[in-house]
Amino acid sequence: MSKTIIGIGMFLGSTIGSYIPALWGGSLLSFTSIFLGVIGGFVGIWLGYRVSKHLGFI
Repeated sequence: MSKTIIGIGMFLGSTIGSYIPALWGGSLLSFTSIFLGVIGGFVGIWLGYRVSKHLGFI
């Protein structure tokens, strides 16, 4: 179950991070979008781990 929560966190974090440049008119395939997608993925993994730990799966 913890892998699922961490995977969902990674997916949501990278999706939100990649979409941020589109809010100010940037492209979804720009360097900024890819960079923020990676950062969002790491943040999502971290949050997914914290949630899994809080729920007692880890």
